[in-house]
Amino acid sequence: MNPMRSLLVHIDGSARVAARLAVARDLAARHQATLTALFATTPAPETLPFAYAASAVSVNLLQELHTQWLARAKAAYEQVVASGAGPVAWAELGGEPLVQGFVEQAWCADLLVLGQADPAEPVGQELPAGFVEAVLVESGKPALIVPYAGSFPAVGSNVLVAWKASRESARALAAAVPLLRGAAQVHVAEWRAKTPPRATGEALDVERYLRLHGVQPTMHRYHDEPAQVGEMLLSMAADVGADLLVMGCYGHSRARELVLGGVTRTVLRSMTIPVLMSH
Repeated sequence: MNPMRSLLVHIDGSARVAARLAVARDLAARHQATLTALFATTPAPETLPFAYAASAVSVNLLQELHTQWLARAKAAYEQVVASGAGPVAWAELGGEPLVQGFVEQAWCADLLVLGQADPAEPVGQELPAGFVEAVLVESGKPALIVPYAGSFPAVGSNVLVAWKASRESARALAAAVPLLRGAAQVHVAEWRAKTPPRATGEALDVERYLRLHGVQPTMHRYHDEPAQVGEMLLSMAADVGADLLVMGCYGHSRARELVLGGVTRTVLRSMTIPVLMSH
């Protein structure tokens, strides 16, 4: 894995943009990384009053909404600049398709910082359906998703890692190593197959891998994967006082349909702490 040198945070016109920027700013400062704030949102006609939605004036209203959201995002960004937290940059994404444009930027970042969609307050964050999920799957880049509620002043002090032998888990773990090295506590929930391991002797496993990177994990080993893994992980995160959950993102995109695994859907819907995911 590479050290984190380039962070890309998605910003929009929602009320949560300042909280998301604060998390990204803290991570960038800790890892001496450059932070790029990328404004990307698409005002939708359904956000307009019904009387205007089908009229020519709707275009002007959409432009006005976009201007308001852009001003809110820039104000939050300027606060980051004024804090002197380190190198920061501003960028705006225009045109369609929005997801593809964001993904192309994501390919040149070490870590993405995204926001969990708030179904109760969509104003200001008009995005294509499943924006976070699509960016994770299409970019292949690790992303830290920040919940739509709460404050998170020290992400990565106490970390819960969800581990099973899979490509997705391996990518998420490797992406999280720079954070795990600085954590005070690291818990690993591991599901092991009942079949005998293929390698013996000094074979590598997740615990040895972490110790080789200077991380001393507390292992929680299980043989039978429960039916509700997502709920179990969120409950366990609360039990151990974790402020960050690390896990693989399971899913794929076929044609225009995005198909996610049940655990991924559950965590993205019900998360209460930041989650680092990688597909």
